[in-house]
Amino acid sequence: MASSASRFIKCVTVGDGAVGKTCMLICYTSNKFPTDYIPTVFDNFSANVVVEGTTVNLGLWDTAGINSTLTFYALSSMFKAPIYSQYGIEFSHQRQEDYNRLRPLSYRGADVFVLAFSLVSRASYENVLKKWIPELQHYAPGVPVVLVGTKL
Repeated sequence: MASSASRFIKCVTVGDGAVGKTCMLICYTSNKFPTDYIPTVFDNFSANVVVEGTTVNLGLWDTAGINSTLTFYALSSMFKAPIYSQYGIEFSHQRQEDYNRLRPLSYRGADVFVLAFSLVSRASYENVLKKWIPELQHYAPGVPVVLVGTKL
């Protein structure tokens, strides 16, 4: 039986775009596998678990990944046709820069990070050391990181 005392843990997921961060969180919190892919900007999920008799509320923060091609795809899908204009490409890169600037705001107060990469994307794995670990060490030094491979 769980005690009435509870604890809150803030867990922030990071990783390249389209590696399965949102899918992983939806599966964990609802036991459902989403069939549609919709790029995430920011989202929050919550789950309660019992650890050694104590109820723990997991605040699961879902962040935008890095992937300018993905952002370009998302823009294209809004218009139901590929966007090849210079304006569309510039807008795409600007949006990615905005995500890169805003994403670290979600790191404050994190108790743990889940760093996801796709087992079928070498680039997402290479970005673990090239992009994600340096970013996390800069903005949240000392916070534990759990590395998760997705899409097996």
